[in-house]
Amino acid sequence: MDYRARFEKTVKHIKTDRPPLDLNGTPLTSYHEEFLKAFIKYHNMDALDVADAEEKIMRHYDIDFRRVGYIFKPPTVLTDNSKMAQGEFTNCWGIKWQLFGLYWEIVHNPLKDATFEEIKAFPWPDAKDIDRNLIREETEKAKRLYYDTDYVVVAGHPVYGYFELGCWMFGFDDFLYRIAAEPETAEWFFENYHKYVTDVNELYYGSLGKYIHVTTSGDDFGMQNGPFISPDMFEEMIAPWYKKRIGQVKSMSNALFFHHSCGSVYRLLPAIIDMGVDILNPIQPGTADMEPEKLKGEFGDKLVFWGGIDEQNLLSKATVEEVKKEVRRVSDILSENGGYILASSHNVQPDVPVENIDAMLTAFR
Repeated sequence: MDYRARFEKTVKHIKTDRPPLDLNGTPLTSYHEEFLKAFIKYHNMDALDVADAEEKIMRHYDIDFRRVGYIFKPPTVLTDNSKMAQGEFTNCWGIKWQLFGLYWEIVHNPLKDATFEEIKAFPWPDAKDIDRNLIREETEKAKRLYYDTDYVVVAGHPVYGYFELGCWMFGFDDFLYRIAAEPETAEWFFENYHKYVTDVNELYYGSLGKYIHVTTSGDDFGMQNGPFISPDMFEEMIAPWYKKRIGQVKSMSNALFFHHSCGSVYRLLPAIIDMGVDILNPIQPGTADMEPEKLKGEFGDKLVFWGGIDEQNLLSKATVEEVKKEVRRVSDILSENGGYILASSHNVQPDVPVENIDAMLTAFR
């Protein structure tokens, strides 16, 4: 069965020869560069260019997806990349990041404890400052994949999530407080950010929307034991903005809308479905109420599930045979009557043995 036919049946909840496979098919189902180095060595591809090695690996495992696009960051007066080599930069939102170990971490929230007047005076990025050549390059890539291959073309999201950006700009404690105690401030932030989102979407999907099958979105709504905010507050404060965003995207493209949220989002799923989300990722194992049986039984006819293979405790610690056994178990549950794409529950970390990812992707061979 070819890739697009398999995917089309899967998302229509029809059983196929195997679930579609994903590794590096979206920006949220990829891997850390240190893992990639080890995986390239495992496949004896050290002599190849990294991009060529990645493509060869994806072909080896018969990965159904290829991706284009990314988050655009137009320059502002706040942008500062002068210390990037020293492990520090400030992005277009005024958020300062420093490199600690394997990852960049936020060390400055530009709107933390800001007054409402200071918030209103903040210099927002402008979509018109996005380099159009970047969008054209991604559009040409999408067009080639759409016409010259049978892969399912996935567009990475061009903007951050509403909730996550608020938490990054204000700090988690400050932003959660404002959502609860100063909702007018949070609402002003969401409304103004949505204007930027709308403008970026017009440029991005207006250019490549006709050449993609899926588009992603990322915004973590969940913790280990439940959502960050109550379902009622989520429906009132967050969901309406996503409904507008998703509606705009779907008016410009036939792509299915994929949303990534780590943590336990079970209690938010009715609202997430109402927002227009078609595909839920990553189905994080070990979090409250996110068991595959529960999700498939209650929402299997309304959502496609993408992910679900435990990154924290299975892929990083189990034996090859244990990985294969669990992959088959999860897949048997989530792919009943279709509706499941097999992938790890997040980007693969450096501590994951390469043999276990090989086992995950070959469990059905």
